[in-house]
Amino acid sequence: MNAIRLRGVSIALACRTFQISESCYRYERKLGDENAEIADWLVRLTTTHRTWGFGLCFLYLRNVKGFAWNHKRVRRIYRALELNLRIKPKKRLVREKPEPLVVPNEANVTWSMDFMSDQLADGRSFRTLNVLDDFNREGLGIEVDISIQALRVIRTLERIIEWRGKPLNIRVDNVLYSE
Repeated sequence: MNAIRLRGVSIALACRTFQISESCYRYERKLGDENAEIADWLVRLTTTHRTWGFGLCFLYLRNVKGFAWNHKRVRRIYRALELNLRIKPKKRLVREKPEPLVVPNEANVTWSMDFMSDQLADGRSFRTLNVLDDFNREGLGIEVDISIQALRVIRTLERIIEWRGKPLNIRVDNVLYSE
């Protein structure tokens, strides 16, 4: 185009020089109203159906509405409208406010029981069962083994009850269990 304007060369000569047909030179792309219609449909679909991505929008337009638009064309318009950049809102979990832990006034009222695990230097893991008195933070019992079954937990608690007496409450994972 610059050669035609600046030097006054004919269109035919310029096209022969660059080996393109004159029809290619004169071609003007027709942007019909169809692109605006596609954009309108995509905006309407994504506002009414917020969870739909490109695939569902295109299938709806093709199968339900009966439009025979090329999927590449529809995707190009979808991206140009920046509909593919929608960010999902985070789902917030509503949690109850935890009740503050009540500190007992005397020993043997509330015991806390917890499991912990760790690894030895050679890579083997082990578990511990810790039983504490909440009043004076005294360690009433610690069981250590590779795995601790329920019967072993029961046996440990019974042994501590024989020695200290039965508590009113036992707390496990910050949940209080009473008699």
